[in-house]
Amino acid sequence: MVAQAPALDLSPDTAAFYGDVMEALLAAKIEFLLGGAYAFEVYTDIGGRTKDLDMFIRERDVRRTLSGMRRRGYEAEVHSPHWIGKVHDGEHYVDFIYNSGNGICPVDDGWFEHARPSEVLGLQVQLAPIEEMIWQKSFIQERERYDGADVAHLIRVHGRTLDWDRLIARFDRHWPVLLAHLVLYDYIYPSERDRIPASVLSDLTDRLAPHLRQSIEQRICNGTVLSRQQYLPDIELLGFMDGRLLSAGGQLTEEQVAFETKRLRKEQAGRGH
Repeated sequence: MVAQAPALDLSPDTAAFYGDVMEALLAAKIEFLLGGAYAFEVYTDIGGRTKDLDMFIRERDVRRTLSGMRRRGYEAEVHSPHWIGKVHDGEHYVDFIYNSGNGICPVDDGWFEHARPSEVLGLQVQLAPIEEMIWQKSFIQERERYDGADVAHLIRVHGRTLDWDRLIARFDRHWPVLLAHLVLYDYIYPSERDRIPASVLSDLTDRLAPHLRQSIEQRICNGTVLSRQQYLPDIELLGFMDGRLLSAGGQLTEEQVAFETKRLRKEQAGRGH
């Protein structure tokens, strides 16, 4: 079933840019998924937030995608090597995302196997799966951006039909983050708790007691997995190991973490923070 596409309130120039980018990818046979605020609106009918397009691609397609966009006259750059590139046309831009900033949510074949068809600007496209959107959004807990409300809205609308086994598998060792969101969901929507199967809550809560009894000798702060900014004092001043690092069980190298931190501080300086 094709997902109902919301009407995009775009200027002719913006619509032409988005359409040209998608047509270029389709012509080059580079698979992509639409996500972000646009897909969220399709899935929840909560709109009014689509100011740009987030496109999800496999990492192996990044170089070819950006090269193709440059040949069409657009500015294209790798914004952060391990997870995102950008294509610009003046003030308009598209984000090409192939992982999450914390390195935990790579775009793999599973994203495409469970994608949902849609139509945008007259083109047949695919949307990022709801399970992958919940997975990725669950880790976005920055001072200036928190996607927990998006997670709750997606569960409220689609909880009865979610592939919960696949969602839990996506979280892997980070399942406490999912459990935290499910507890918050119950608090937010007490009359809609039937959206979460009892077996899911039973599975995750049964894991909790033995998890809390584990003795952890390394002083690790996993807060950086949720917010690249708010837990930096724990790393830089208090001596905790950054939970994003491979040596702490994360997915990023020291160089990647250093790049993200430098980029963060540059952004903050640009905003006058």
